[in-house]
Amino acid sequence: MLRTRILTALIGGPIVVLSLYLGGIPWLAGIAVVSALAWLEMDRLVGRSHLEPERLIGLLFILVALIEAYLTARSLLNVDLLLPTLTLLLIISLSLALFDRAERPIVAWSLTFGTALYLGILLSHFILLRERSNGFWWVFVAGGLTWVYDASAYFVGSALGKHKLWPRISPKKSWEGLIGATVITLIAGAVTGPWLLGITWWQGMALGALIAVADPFGDFVVSLFKRQAQIKDAGSLLPGHGGFLDRLDSLMFTLPLAYYFALLIAGK
Repeated sequence: MLRTRILTALIGGPIVVLSLYLGGIPWLAGIAVVSALAWLEMDRLVGRSHLEPERLIGLLFILVALIEAYLTARSLLNVDLLLPTLTLLLIISLSLALFDRAERPIVAWSLTFGTALYLGILLSHFILLRERSNGFWWVFVAGGLTWVYDASAYFVGSALGKHKLWPRISPKKSWEGLIGATVITLIAGAVTGPWLLGITWWQGMALGALIAVADPFGDFVVSLFKRQAQIKDAGSLLPGHGGFLDRLDSLMFTLPLAYYFALLIAGK
């Protein structure tokens, strides 16, 4: 399993880094493709509860959220595109729900918008963070610290973990893994902040602390979806890693917070 995970990372990693380095349209296109695949995985998870979200409406909202983030960040859009799109989709989807003969049409409708907002709003911050003047390094560092936390939690937890962190949601997580990963991420933030982002060591440590707090909650959210669907992995497109939701889970919490952290300490 570990060998398969490493092989997948060696193949996919350079593609992600190249897209991130190029930024602009390549990064937007890459995030759009990943978002669409993650939406299909979410549809699969929800579908196991015998509910069918409006696939096209949810996908449309996610793509509009990404495009608006890109256009807004580049000052190419002078009007709010997201709110009118959301309003239109609300009206259309609620009207379609009237003709749904399923037992719980309003529950399916709620899941459509809940999961579309979850993916669309959070993933749009991947675009916003990259479009900063020093965006490549902000995404690289925030994503890297997220990876450092995840890897540290896994290895420390495997070696020392004895006390379950939250067995109802994710039975394999331990307090030892959380504490060890937090300490390592704080140190990594203090080192990479001044080196790659040009911020002070304590600001880098604060970024590491922010990521260490947010990371497990992002993981737990996807775990909750999977437990409700009674499934181990959200998908199977990434051998050894599961699906795209399995890889995006923590990043969907850490990168948006890193974006607002960057706004706070470095402005636009």
